[in-house]
Amino acid sequence: MMREIHTRYGRENLGFLWVLGEPVLFCTGVIILWTAIRPSHEHGLPMTAIVVTGYIPLTMWRHCLGHSVKAFEANGSLLFHRQVTPASIILARTFLEITGTLMAGVIVTCGTIFTGFMKPPQYYGMIYLGMAFHMLLCIAIAMIFASLSEISDLVEKAVGVLSYLSLPFTGAFSMVDWLPPKYRWYMMISPSVDNIEMIREGQFGLNAHAHYDIFYDCWITLLLLIIGFYLTIRIRRYILVQ
Repeated sequence: MMREIHTRYGRENLGFLWVLGEPVLFCTGVIILWTAIRPSHEHGLPMTAIVVTGYIPLTMWRHCLGHSVKAFEANGSLLFHRQVTPASIILARTFLEITGTLMAGVIVTCGTIFTGFMKPPQYYGMIYLGMAFHMLLCIAIAMIFASLSEISDLVEKAVGVLSYLSLPFTGAFSMVDWLPPKYRWYMMISPSVDNIEMIREGQFGLNAHAHYDIFYDCWITLLLLIIGFYLTIRIRRYILVQ
């Protein structure tokens, strides 16, 4: 993780603080923009809190996905050390993104609460549960796409497009309850939607009318983790060390 910080951000100026500063700037900018252009409340819920509880998990997911592409090729020289494995490379990079986003989320949330744009959460346990599921999902997605991007260059080119096309299915800027009942099931196929719905129930309590399935979230996240670890274990032969 320390090597990743030094190679990505350098040792001068702010250096490793950009691990925290980059997501803070992204989240703060989006929150200010949405608060300014959208109504103060939507479906009875404050818009600022909706954006905070949605964009922080979204930032974590997008950063983990984006930095997973060709992660093995970029750090392939480390595999000459016996202690280093492809799993340790992608896990170190993913933990770095998760840690930075979590710290940024705490700062942004405390700032919005302090300035009066957002109230403190009602159920902290649900927030922790939703974030735990979301962190596991980000790890699984990072391992899967890190491996697939080494196998096929097409995946590397398609990740950017897929990350934008999948935005409506992340649940970041809307809630399942706002949709017509016949379409809700389709949204809840995405584990990200279940995770963010849990986080929003923790923030708003029963006023959020959150929809999620913890049993489904458990087994789909576990399945993705198993696939991710399987691909990561078998990816070494595809890694080109330059």
